[in-house]
Order: sequence, then structure tokens, then C-alpha cells
Amino acid sequence: MTTPHQEHTEHGTHRHGPGCGHNAVPHGDHLDYVHDGHLHREHAGHWDQCEPAGHAVHQGHEHVHHDECGHAQVPHGDHVDYLHGGHRHAEHGNHWDDH
Repeated sequence: MTTPHQEHTEHGTHRHGPGCGHNAVPHGDHLDYVHDGHLHREHAGHWDQCEPAGHAVHQGHEHVHHDECGHAQVPHGDHVDYLHGGHRHAEHGNHWDDH
């Protein structure tokens, strides 16, 4: 689940896509691009911020992410998400959330 439609009006003219220099993150039926500390998705000719809503614990995630674990790091607001298994994981208390 994501937050309601939130257009990223300050995005400018940069077009995300293969080779644009930003990490692409699969998210449901689309790709998000990591840019300026948040995630963007293309929508109807403009870019929206695409942020998870709610709290989704990633059950059974025993791997501990860290700077040298081998998974791509994605700055996300006040924390770092890790790309793993086609989605993002964020540390939350004593477990990992599935973004």
C-alpha cells in the first residue's frame, strides 16, 4: 500500500530510466527511482513521490543488513533502506519492515 497521489512538483526536467544514475526499485506494478532521499514514480506525464503507507513487518527476515552486507543502500528520509529480494527493507526496532 502507498500513500495517496502526491505529485513531486520540484522534480524538474530529469527523466528517470535505465542508465539515469539513480537506483531503480521494483514496487508492485511499477519502478520507483531513488532521488533526493525519496522515491519517485512516473504517473500520467509527471513524477509522484511513492512512499509506503502503514507498517508492514517483513516476517522471517533473518539476514542483518549493514554497510558491508552486499545489498544496495537507499537513503530514505531519516534512515537507510536496503534493496533485497525485489523490495526494500528498513530496520525498525528489533525487526525489518518491508517497504
